[in-house]
Amino acid sequence: MEKINPTNSKAFSQQVGEKEKRILNAQKENKRSIWLGFGMFGMVGWSVAGPTVAGAALGYWLDRKYPQSFSWTLTLLLAGLVIGSAVAWTWVAKENEAMHKNKKEKE
Repeated sequence: MEKINPTNSKAFSQQVGEKEKRILNAQKENKRSIWLGFGMFGMVGWSVAGPTVAGAALGYWLDRKYPQSFSWTLTLLLAGLVIGSAVAWTWVAKENEAMHKNKKEKE
């Protein structure tokens, strides 16, 4: 770190401003806790589990009402799993993009 003569007020105030930005960014980073990580896991889990269970329930109802040679339950369970995985994938991709965007803005 270079020494700046306090008489050069423009350079001094610029250095103080940069330090302040670094401190504020560090404080923002420290606010992220383990609970945020658990919340993200929960969000991803529910976005997959919800459509999967809904598909299985609808499939079970269809198997009871309109029996076929194939299983509606298994078919819609797999469809729900695919849909839920796609929803989770897009959500995680958006979060990842937002994190990288914030990181680049800080630099």
